[in-house]
Amino acid sequence: MVVFILLGLTLVLALGSMFLLWIAAARPLQYSRSLVFLSLSLALFVYLYGAWVFLSVYAKYTFGALFVLVVIAAMQRKRKDNVRLRPAWTHWANRIIAIVLCVLIVLYFTGTTGLPRQVKMGLPFKHGHYFVLQGGKGLPTNLFHYSLRGAVYAMDIVKLDQYGRRANTVFSSNLHDYVSFGDTIYAPCDGHVIGAFNTNPDNIPPNMKRGPTNTNQVLLETSTCYIFMGHMRKGSVMVRVNDWVKKGDPLGCIGNSGFSAEPHLHIQVHMKDGNTPWYKCPPLYILFDEKGYLLNEVINADKQ
Repeated sequence: MVVFILLGLTLVLALGSMFLLWIAAARPLQYSRSLVFLSLSLALFVYLYGAWVFLSVYAKYTFGALFVLVVIAAMQRKRKDNVRLRPAWTHWANRIIAIVLCVLIVLYFTGTTGLPRQVKMGLPFKHGHYFVLQGGKGLPTNLFHYSLRGAVYAMDIVKLDQYGRRANTVFSSNLHDYVSFGDTIYAPCDGHVIGAFNTNPDNIPPNMKRGPTNTNQVLLETSTCYIFMGHMRKGSVMVRVNDWVKKGDPLGCIGNSGFSAEPHLHIQVHMKDGNTPWYKCPPLYILFDEKGYLLNEVINADKQ
C-alpha cells in the first residue's frame, strides 16, 4: 500500500536524521561538519515533506521537538579523539545530498512557476481543521497535479479530527472511517453553476476510476474565473446547472467519486480566457481569505 510505504519512509528518514546527528556529535568537529549538514537538512526536509498526516499532524510536531532534544543532547556529548577516518568521497556525498535536500526545501516555499497569478476567495468549509494533502506552487510539492492538464495550483484537502488524523486508522476501506466523508462543501464565492454531476458512485479505497465525467462535481463561473470542485459524494450535490449561488451556500458533500483513492475535496481555479474551455485557461493560485496554503499545511476554518 502506498500509504504505508510513504509513512514508513517518513519515519525511517526522521529517525535517520536524528541518528546521523548523534553519530556526528561523537566525532571531532573537522570530521563531522558534512554529517551535521546532512542531518539538519534531512530533518527539515522530512518535517516539511513527510507523510505525517497518515498518523497524525501532531506526529510532525513531536518529531520537531524530539529533534531539538537530540540537538541539545548531541551538544553535550563528549567527542572521541580516536575515530576511524572516513574516505573523502563520503564527505562529498554527504554535502551533495544535503545540497539537493536544501534545494527541495527552498522549492517547497517558492515552487517552480515564478510569481503565480492569484485569486482570492473564501474557504469552502465553515468549521474544523483541514489539511492540504496535495498542493503548492508547481514542482516539487504539487507533482501529481502538475502532471495533469492545467492543474498546476490545484489542491486536495481533507478534514482532520481532534487528534489531527484524517481517518481513525492509517488506512481503511470503509469510507465512513474518513473524517472528510460527508463533510459539507460551501461556495467559496458568488457564482453561476455551469456544471453539476451527482450520480457517480463513490470508490472504495484504494480503488480509483479515471475518466472525465465519473467524478461528482460542481463548476462555478464568475466574471473573472472558473472554480472546479470534484470528488463529491454520490447524491449530495445540492445545486443544478444555471443556479446562482452566494458565498457560503452549501453545494454538496465530500466524497470519493472519480479518480480518487480516499475522500477529499479537489479544488482548482482558472482565469477566464475568452471562449477557451475552462480547464485550458490559465491556472490561478488560490488565496483562502487572503492566505495561501502549501503542501501539508493545516487550515483552521474556525478562524476564517
